[in-house]
Parts: sequence; C-alpha cells; structure tokens
Amino acid sequence: MKAYGENELRKMYLDFFESKGHLKMNSFSLVPQNDKSVLLIIAGMAPLKPYFTGQEIPPRRRITTCQKCIRTSDIENVGKTARHLTFFEMLGNFSFGDYFKHEAIAWSWEFLTKVVGLDENRLYPSVYERDDEAFDIWNKEIGVAKERIFRLGKEDNFWEHGAGPCGPCSEIYYDRGERFGCGKPGCTVGCDCDRYMEVWNIVFTQFDGDGKGGYEELASKNIDTGMGLERLAVVVQDVDCVFDIDTMKALRDRICEIAGVSYGTDAKNDVSIRLITDHIRSVTFMASDGILPSNEGRGYVMRRLLRRAARHGRLLGIRGLFLAKLSETVIAESKDGYPELEEKKEHILKVLTMEEEKFNKTIDQGLAILSELCGTMRASGSTVLGGEDAFKLYDTYGFPMDLTEEILSDQGFSVDKEGFAACMEKQRETARKARKTTNYMGADATVYDEIDPAITTRFVGYDKLTATSKIQVLTTDTELVEQVVEGQLATLIVEETPFYATMGGQAADHGVIEMDGASFAVEDVIKLKGGKVGHVGTVTKGSFQTGDEVTLSVDAHDRALTCRNHSATHLLQSALRRVLGPHVEQHGSYVSADRLRFDFSHFSAMTAEELSAVEKLVNEAIADALPVETKVMTVEEAKKTGAMALFGEKYGETVRVVCMGEDFSKEFCGGTHVANTSEITAFKIVSESGVAAGVRRIEALTSEGLFAYYEKLERQLAEAAKAAKTDAAGLSRRIEAMNEELRGLQAENEKLKAKLANSSLGDVLSRAKEIGGVSVLAASVADVDMNGLRNLGDQLKEKLGESLILLASAPEGRVSLMAMATDGAVAKGAHAGNLIKAAAACVGGGGGGRPNMAQAGGKDPNGIPAAIEKAYETAAAQLGGNA
Repeated sequence: MKAYGENELRKMYLDFFESKGHLKMNSFSLVPQNDKSVLLIIAGMAPLKPYFTGQEIPPRRRITTCQKCIRTSDIENVGKTARHLTFFEMLGNFSFGDYFKHEAIAWSWEFLTKVVGLDENRLYPSVYERDDEAFDIWNKEIGVAKERIFRLGKEDNFWEHGAGPCGPCSEIYYDRGERFGCGKPGCTVGCDCDRYMEVWNIVFTQFDGDGKGGYEELASKNIDTGMGLERLAVVVQDVDCVFDIDTMKALRDRICEIAGVSYGTDAKNDVSIRLITDHIRSVTFMASDGILPSNEGRGYVMRRLLRRAARHGRLLGIRGLFLAKLSETVIAESKDGYPELEEKKEHILKVLTMEEEKFNKTIDQGLAILSELCGTMRASGSTVLGGEDAFKLYDTYGFPMDLTEEILSDQGFSVDKEGFAACMEKQRETARKARKTTNYMGADATVYDEIDPAITTRFVGYDKLTATSKIQVLTTDTELVEQVVEGQLATLIVEETPFYATMGGQAADHGVIEMDGASFAVEDVIKLKGGKVGHVGTVTKGSFQTGDEVTLSVDAHDRALTCRNHSATHLLQSALRRVLGPHVEQHGSYVSADRLRFDFSHFSAMTAEELSAVEKLVNEAIADALPVETKVMTVEEAKKTGAMALFGEKYGETVRVVCMGEDFSKEFCGGTHVANTSEITAFKIVSESGVAAGVRRIEALTSEGLFAYYEKLERQLAEAAKAAKTDAAGLSRRIEAMNEELRGLQAENEKLKAKLANSSLGDVLSRAKEIGGVSVLAASVADVDMNGLRNLGDQLKEKLGESLILLASAPEGRVSLMAMATDGAVAKGAHAGNLIKAAAACVGGGGGGRPNMAQAGGKDPNGIPAAIEKAYETAAAQLGGNA
C-alpha cells in the first residue's frame, strides 16, 4: 500500500465519489448559515441539514464534500493526548432519497480496498445489532466473513438526536497491529486501545423517531457518511498518531525549528508542540472564513485558541511573534484543498499578527500578577483563586478564563467560576446602561424603544412622491425631544410618508422635509418596530417641533433610478431561472440609484455563454415594453398564481405581487417599481462571482448608470490607444504588433542566455570529480534561469557520461538550483531529489524531486559556495566514495 499524503487522499476520495455520480462541492464556511444551534461547523453533514430536513432542495441527490470542522468540547485534552484535535477535516458522501445501504457499503469497501489499497483482512465492519440487512450486505455481497462483522448496540451503532430522522450505523475499523494494542486477551473491535481504529461511519437515515422509542420507516431514506481525513491518513501512512501524518509533521517540525527544540525528547514540550500544531490550524482556517478574535461567540473561541497557542510558545522558549510564521506553513500544506487560504493569506497573517501583538503587550504583566496571586494563595493555604481576581486578568490583561484555569491547574489551584461569571454579568449590565448609540441602524439604537408603541406611520409612496403630514416624534441619537434645530442630527417620525425605508434589499429614498422657514435633509429612512418609519438626517435650516405640519418630498430622479434597478432584478431572476434552471432562488439583493446586486443559488461559476443568454433575455424584456402591474392578495392566492416568494422570508396575511408581462416575471415584493419595463432602458452585467458555497452574485447596471459606465470605458479606451500611439480602431492591431515584437525580443533573449550558458561549459567541466565510478559536478554559473540550467545540465550529461550534476545560479538575486542524475548514476545510489534537498538548505530554500531530476529555489545567493560543497558531500555519501 502506498503511503498517500493527506492532500492526495482528499482528492482521491472526492474524485472517487464524483465518478459515482456525486456533485463535488467545496467545503462550506466554518460559520454556520441560518443555524443558531452551533457557533462553528462541527460535522460534515452540518451545513447540509436543510437538505436532510427537506427545507431546501439539494443541487443533486448525491453530494460529496470534504468539510473543515472545529470542535472545542475536548479542548483541555488537546496537546495532552495524541488523539484530540480542535480542527479536523471530514470526508463525506451523502444521498438524499437516492441510493441506500447496498451502494453506500459497496462504495466504502471499494474505496478503502481498491482505491487506497488497504488490506481487506485488516478491515472489520460493525453494524447495529438489529440491522440484519446491513449484516447480510457485508457478508453475502461484499464477502466479509460473519465472524469479522460485529453487531453493536444502540449506544454505538444507532444515530438519533431527539425526535426526527434517525437510523442505524455501520462503521469500518482498521486493525493497526499488535504494537498499538493493549495486550489484553480479549482485545478486539470496540476496545479502548489504539489498535482497532474506526475510519468510516455510514449512517442509514431510514426512520422517523418520536423521541420516545417509537420509529416509523421514512418514505425517502438518506445516507450520511463521515470519515476523518486525518484518521485515514494515520492508517494509510502507518504512523503513530495524527500529529505524525505528513501535513501535521511539517507544521510540527516548523514549530521545533522556531523554538529550537526536538519532538519526542521532553514530555512537557511535546504537549506544547502538539497544542500549537492543532490550534494554529484552527485559527488559520477561522481567519480565512472571516472570523475575527473577540470576546463574544465564535470570535471568543478563536481568541482562546490563539492565545493558548501564544502562551505555549512562551513555554517552549519562543520570544517575539511566531504564529503568522506557522500559519504560512498551514497555508502551504493545505492550499491544495483550500485555495482560499492562499487568496486570503495577507488577511490571515494580519489578523493573527495583530492579535498576538495585542496579547504580548499584556501577557508578561498578567503572568507576573497571576504568579503573585498564586504565592498569596500558598501562603494563606487557599487553593481557589477569587472570581474578581480572575475577572481582572480577563478584563485588563486579556487572559481567557480557560487560560487562567490551565495555568492554575498546573500548580494545583482552581478558580471561582461563579464569582467570575457574576463579575462578567455586572460589567455587561453596566455597559448596557452606559451604552450610547452611534449608528441609527445598529442594534444598540435603543432610543427608539422609548417611543409610544401606539404611534405608526402609513406609507403612501407607491402612488405619490410628496405628502403633507404631522410630526409625531422627534429624537436625537440619545433621547426623545420636543424640538430640533439647525445643524442637529435627528430622526423625524410622521403620520404618513412617501419615503421608502430600506427594506428587502432596496435602498432608502432621499429628499427633504420642509415647512415655512425650516428644512430637513433626509439622508436615510429606517423601518422601526410597530410600523413606524424614521426619517434620519440633518436640520439644514430653521427648527422643527412635534406637532408641526410638514411637506415631505422624495427625490424623484433618485427614486426613478432605484425603481429601474429594482425592476431589473426581477427580470434578472426570471432570466436566470430560464437559463440555469429552477434551482435558482434569490439569496439577497441590493438596489440603489446607481447599481444593482443580486445573489442567487447556483453551484458553479456562470459561463460566458450563460451570462450572455441572461443579459439578452433581460434586454429583450425591456425592449418588449412589458407592463408592470402590482396586485395585493392573500399569500395563498399569490402562491396559486405561481408568484415566487423570497426563501426564508416571513409574510403577513396579504402580500404585494409584482407582475411583468403576462408570464415573464411574477414575484412577492413590497418595493417600488417602474410602470413599464421600457423605462429601464438597457441592462448590462458587469460582474459574476461567488459569495458563499452555492451562492453566486451578479452586479449590473441600467439606464444612467450604464451610460456612465460606457463613457468611462470610452475614456479608458482612448487613453490606451493614445499610450499605444494609435486610435481606438487600430488598438487591437497595435497590441498584436507589440506582442509580436515582444516575442521576438524574448526569443533573442533566450538565444543570448543559451549562448552565455554554453560559454560556461568549458569553465565548469574541469571541476568534475570521480566519486564511486560516477562523474560528480557541482558548480555555479552566472545569471542563468531554470530553463537555462536544465539545458546546460543536459549538455553536461552528454559530455560527462554517467554523472550526477548540480548547477546553481542567482539571476536577479534569487537562487535557482537544478540537479540531474543519469540512469547509471541512479543505479549506483545517486538521488537528485535528496541531493538538492541538502544543498537547498544552504541557500535558505527548499525543494526536491525524482532520483534523476530535481530543482529548488532559495533566498540567499551568499550560500551558493556552501551548497556546492554540500552537494559533493552528499554525493559521496550516496555513491560510497570520497568527495
């Protein structure tokens, strides 16, 4: 069996199930979407729950993923054992009412034995004790002997979580051999030792449980499988634990390099090395998903992990910042499966560095204070740190509670958790009372809660853009007032308004509120509880009092442009469904006077042809001058008409349905629209991108925004033509001519490089040494790139015969190393990959390759002489001679 790397195994698994008709989906974010039951994704099936429950229709009935997960329930054991992790990857293949037990079992066996190459005699399935069907499949179809199939009870092999879908499980265990066992006579599957490792778990969701022990067969059965990628790698690579697999070992070695320690020589150091190895993976992936360290929710989880890692770095003797350096290794090792790590590298490193800097500013002081407190407790005979002291460490010095507990536990102390919690609640209550609103749209804008609930505002802006009404309420950002004056920021609430408040993705109207001698600029309009509408802005002239009768005027031009963009999103959604399919549903939108944005469900980037087809349909609907009609009806009546509702949106008893043409578009919508699609003028998609797994985003322009866009393009085209010394019509030809000229110059440059390299042949041939019957040559040549080094190496092999060659050069200050070995040299022990690995370390680089060919890079040209000497030493060791 080949010891496949972790990245290879991930790809092999996903490719295998893709070949079985599964839709291969990228890992979902660690941040759960519309799931408040967890702070972070903790299992491969967690993001797919809407498909299992039937809330959403899956893009395909067969799906496969490798899902990044974080669990912190056993965080205190991470590092102390070689088993526990907070970050892990879960391989999964899922069926939503499609295949069931036969296929799920057969494919698991095929993947493990045929694809990965595990010895089937070391694999042991388990089934739920009453699941005769699964037992027979394993025995009669797969061919596993009865005595090798284990029937286990409900606790081990039946998955359920309260009432709802549930079912039996089948697990696959791998016998790692006696050296991992406990030595007890009865050691077998189910033993707590490390010999029999569970690598695969298949859940057959076939029942609907009532939570009281009653079960009914589900009409549509599902498959939910999970296999820990790290565990699979342990088995395939035949290593002791997850911290020894290839990607983790690379990270572990980097920690040892920075700390100047060795793994496996000191038990306490090993705990810190393992903890940092795990935690830096977690925080790197959390940062890539937009999570930031904070004192709340998932941000606090991240802060805990990051600061634990930073503290254990101190225990290893690391001084200064080091977490970002380790994160670079995480990114390098995992970017094959998660390219977003490389894309967000700068952001990730910045987040980690800023948090580590913040912690480093206070940790020494905090540790000194904690040491004093421990001394005081020893002197007094106490073993419990007071809650107030623990809170001070948290509040002033940034010590997460579990970090304080960990440090105290190492010294035989504990902490008063209840006292800490009481201090925390007291601070929150103080903050609530002292909080001031700085953002009218923020959740902390509590001044509006003081308004009489009986006050409401009626919206009249569907039919008119001006209205006269009476001021009911005036507020500043902190209190209700009777009067506001010139220059003051305020909110006005009136009895009825033509101003549309920000809702449903449509931006608020702008305009003015006036009366004799007074004017108020409306900068925002917000929907408040109880049907109130707040007009937010600045008094630009005079003053206003409650009870004043005012005239409200919406900016007609601004509203008209917004209406065009909003109506265009309806046409866009209809066109998307026609081109891509009925799975397209709105996942968010934004429409304002200058642009529109539309998020929708779709699981791949749109092709140029698809974008063109969508754009064409929308523009045809605009040219057809379709009438836009709005009807108010009950939700049930609206659904019967086929009108589309926004997924997840809650509606009242009656809804507004906006229809464009007889059958082009029909949607629930409370926004404002054009009277005829021709008012939109024209439509242009300017970008299409992904914003989340399964969600795409289109940004587009209409009417005046589009004309401004084209004017800008024309200016840019004119500037480009001017720079190329031609006109717009001749720009393409000019670029082609310039490219041709560039290719000619590049070809000439390559010839000169080859000539220069050839001239070096005579100089370096004299440096060849005879070692073990092989001509060994290690030499430096000036300003030759990697292609040139390869060409030069080929020529040297021809001249030297059976040979092992290493060439070095440093064009533009970057070191390039290339090694080659003839077949005869390889047969005598030469290995170009190992040779170059040794030499690359001398120039601050790394690399490797095959026995006959390898290349590497480096940062330090001054190390080239040492690299050459190292090459001769390594060659002598490989060939059994003297350098």
